[in-house]
Amino acid sequence: MITLLSRLFAHSHSQDPAGLRKAYGILCGAVGIFLNILLFLGKLLAGTLAGSVAITADAFNNLSDAGSSVITLLGFHLAGQKADAHHPFGHGRIEYLSGLGVAVLILLMGWELLQSSLSKVFHPAPVTAAPLVIAILCTSIAVKLYMAFYNWRLGRKLDSAAMRATATDSLCDSAATSAVLAATLIGHFTGRMIDGWCGLLVAAFIFWSGVKTAKETIDPLLGVPPTHEFVSRIRDLVMAHSQIIGIHDLIVHDYGPGRTMISLHAEVPANQDVLALHDEIDNVEKELRQQLGCEAVIHMDPVDTDNAITEDTRRRVADLVRCIDDEITIHDFRMISGPTHTNVIFDAVVPYDFRLSDQMVEKKIHAAVQALDGTYYAVVHVERSYT
Repeated sequence: MITLLSRLFAHSHSQDPAGLRKAYGILCGAVGIFLNILLFLGKLLAGTLAGSVAITADAFNNLSDAGSSVITLLGFHLAGQKADAHHPFGHGRIEYLSGLGVAVLILLMGWELLQSSLSKVFHPAPVTAAPLVIAILCTSIAVKLYMAFYNWRLGRKLDSAAMRATATDSLCDSAATSAVLAATLIGHFTGRMIDGWCGLLVAAFIFWSGVKTAKETIDPLLGVPPTHEFVSRIRDLVMAHSQIIGIHDLIVHDYGPGRTMISLHAEVPANQDVLALHDEIDNVEKELRQQLGCEAVIHMDPVDTDNAITEDTRRRVADLVRCIDDEITIHDFRMISGPTHTNVIFDAVVPYDFRLSDQMVEKKIHAAVQALDGTYYAVVHVERSYT
C-alpha cells in the first residue's frame, strides 16, 4: 500500500531529495493516523466484549500511536521548510524533536498501562475470548508488523530517526498485542486470570522502547561524533588532492538530515603559491558539497616540508608519542631554535575517556622529547578529537 501511494504522491519530488523526504514523512504519518484510529476502534470494541483491561489499554495505546503519527507528520512538514533569516541552518532538527515527542508519548502510554494493569492484578476478573475478539487482535498484530516494516525500511532509506522511532513503536505494539492475545486465550481456556500480569509485562516492554527511542532522538540534538564511514569518505576525498599532505581538527555539525556542515584543517606545503593553494582548497570544498552534500570550511595549515631536520624530528616525535599510546596523534608541528634550546611545538590529540589525564600525557611527552635531545623543549597542547 505504501509503495503504491508513494508512487502517486512522492513521484513529483524524485529529483528533489529534501522534497522527497518531506513527502515520504507526511505520507507515512497520514497512513499511520488512519490505521491506528481503525485499530483503536477495533480493540476498544474487543476490550469491551472480552472485559479485558489489557485489550482496552492496548486500544488506547493505538490511539496514542495516532497522536505519534500526527507528530511525525507535522515534524516532517516543519523540518522541510527552507532556511530563513531566523534559522539560517534550516529546520531539519525539528525531525529529531518529533521523534522525541513520539518517545514521550510511548512513555506516557507505558505509565497508563502500568496503572491499569496493577489495578487488574489486585482486582482480577475473567476475560472472554470470543471469535471476533481473537480476529481483531490477530489483525492488529499483522497491521502493526506491516507498519513496523515500512517505517523501518523508509527510516533506513531516508536516515530518519523519527521514522525509526515510529517503527520501533509499531514493533513494540505488535509484541504487546501478542502478549495480550496469549493472556486472553489462557484466561478463557484455563481460567487463570493473568490479564493484569500480562499488562505489566507489556508496560515494561513499552517503557524500554520509549527510553531507547528517546535516546536515539536526544543524541543528535546534543551532538554525537560522525560515523567512521563518513569520516573516511571525507578524508579520502580531501587527501585525493596532491597539494594536501594531511588533515586534522575535523568537526561535523549536524543540523538535521541532509543539513551537515564540516570544518577541518588541511596541511599544505609552506613553499607553494598561496593563491594556487587557495584555489585547490576551494575545489575541495566544492567536491565535498557535491559528493557528500555538506557545506565545508577548510583552514590551511602551512607545513615546512623543505626543512629535513624539522621533518625528521616530527617523525621521531610522532613515534615516541605512539609509544605512550597508539591512539595519540600529533599535528601542527614546528620548531623554533634559540641560543640555549629549541622549542618543539605541536598539538597532541587524545580520545575522550583516555586512560591518562591531560597533565599526565603532557608530562610523558615532555620527558620523551627531552630524551630525544637534551636541548629540545616540548610546547604541547593536549586536545580531544571530535570524531
